[in-house]
Amino acid sequence: MKRLSLFAFLLSLTSVIAEDKSATKSGSDSAAQTEQAPTQDLLPNQKAFLNLAEERRKDFAKHLYEANRLFQQKRIFETMEQLQKADAIFKESPEIYNLRGTCFVEIRAFDKALQDFLSALELSKGNPSIRFNIAEVYFVTHEWQKAADMFESVLKDLPVQGIALSRLIEFKIMLCKNKLGKKDEVLILSEKYDFLDDSPYYYYAKAALEYEANNLVKAEEWLATASRIFQDPNILAPWQDTLVEYGYIKSFYGGVDQAEAQ
Repeated sequence: MKRLSLFAFLLSLTSVIAEDKSATKSGSDSAAQTEQAPTQDLLPNQKAFLNLAEERRKDFAKHLYEANRLFQQKRIFETMEQLQKADAIFKESPEIYNLRGTCFVEIRAFDKALQDFLSALELSKGNPSIRFNIAEVYFVTHEWQKAADMFESVLKDLPVQGIALSRLIEFKIMLCKNKLGKKDEVLILSEKYDFLDDSPYYYYAKAALEYEANNLVKAEEWLATASRIFQDPNILAPWQDTLVEYGYIKSFYGGVDQAEAQ
């Protein structure tokens, strides 16, 4: 199974219960923060959550917190068991759908993942974290135009300081455009940042061009250079995973190889 680390990263980055800001926290702290939220600013599903008895809100928060903890340990089926318990208490939480969708991605059940992400987006409209997850599903299922469109929409909503994520999204857009035959745009995007940029974009863009030209040795050289400069594997992992999902790099677990990707 190939890794899709960005789903987990985005999930921890942004709580999908929007203004509630408490569903992934435990026990009474979660319930207290929920009660303090101004009800006039809440969505209908958030107001419905407030109408639950306090004990049920606490139980819901406990199961959702435990689900997130188990997911971080990649205990996928135990995560889904906790989500089922949370769902039995309150069915209108976008976090349940988002995290369950992420679990389906981990087991590569992409149709089910997309269905859950779209349900999450209905409950938390415009949420960039969920939209990113939807774009990732389109990317790994090779729906290049849908992926590019969604990534571009997410990019517009990212905070200025989110350089690491925005660069990765731009790289994914570049790869989508390559599959769509927009070679001129690909070349422009490949030159958008230089070696002084605080991300691996420059090196991975160069590597992608070499892979596309079937210059495998040069592509590996660019990736090796990136590894020497960005020595933290957590920084490079989502970039490497992107090349695997795209087909330029053969997964350890099998899958599309570079020749098939062309």
